[in-house]
Amino acid sequence: MKKELNEKEILALRKAQQDELVGREVYDRLSRLVKDKNNAKILKKIAEDEKEHAEIFKKYTGLNLKVNRARVFFYLFITRIFGLTFGIKLQEKGEETAQKHYLGLINSIPEMKEIFEAEEKHENDLIKMIEEERLSYMSSIVLGLNDALVELTGALAGFTLSIQNSRIIALLGLITGISASLSMAASEYLSIKAEREQEIQQRAGKSAIYTGIAYIFTVIALITPYFLIHNYIISLITTVLVALLIIFIFNFYISVANDYDFKKRFMEMASISTGVAALSFIIGYLVKTFLGFEV
Repeated sequence: MKKELNEKEILALRKAQQDELVGREVYDRLSRLVKDKNNAKILKKIAEDEKEHAEIFKKYTGLNLKVNRARVFFYLFITRIFGLTFGIKLQEKGEETAQKHYLGLINSIPEMKEIFEAEEKHENDLIKMIEEERLSYMSSIVLGLNDALVELTGALAGFTLSIQNSRIIALLGLITGISASLSMAASEYLSIKAEREQEIQQRAGKSAIYTGIAYIFTVIALITPYFLIHNYIISLITTVLVALLIIFIFNFYISVANDYDFKKRFMEMASISTGVAALSFIIGYLVKTFLGFEV
């Protein structure tokens, strides 16, 4: 005999039912998208489990809910843009929230303990199955991105007050950025090649490419305001905001994909970049004032 549930429990079950329906649809579609057969098999099994859980919740809510297509589209879109690892981990964060709801319903629904244990197993299976190239080269991406943010933001800040011409600053920034990206990629290649293990040495080429690409894309993003905005001060302010946006997006990505502390990493990276920019701006002022540099 089913226990009479109160309104709050019914609402929690309804949300849980919808979460399971979304999870089932997402994992089922992902199982058809991934190339690795083992990963596809695990995702398919999880999708089937989510469907079973939704059916159990349906018995208690009495509702034949339709899956929230917008949420399904969101998770699939995110996965296509940021990769399987990020998409799955983001979905799993939703699962963690769902598990808190399940804990509160264990005393009311006999099946809830089994469902809770299954959800925990999902997380473990997903963590074990994930293997993505972009994550294995994340250190190279971090190197290129962080170096470009610190060096070029600082250089542009220094150029801004000493030169005071947006177009010339943009040109100098572009030349500096491209040269630095090639230098950084070469340094990463030689650094990896210096490793003793042959397996690591074989990664040198790709590591250099990831570093160089991360650097050059950051360069383009940072100098674009100087090409579009005539006022050099507004250009600098916009560039700093762009840098903070890049730091925010990147740190959100790795905090989800690698379970890092987002706030700590964001504050650290943002403080370094803005600090270097501020110091370079002061140096630019000193150069202009004491050396009488004019353009």
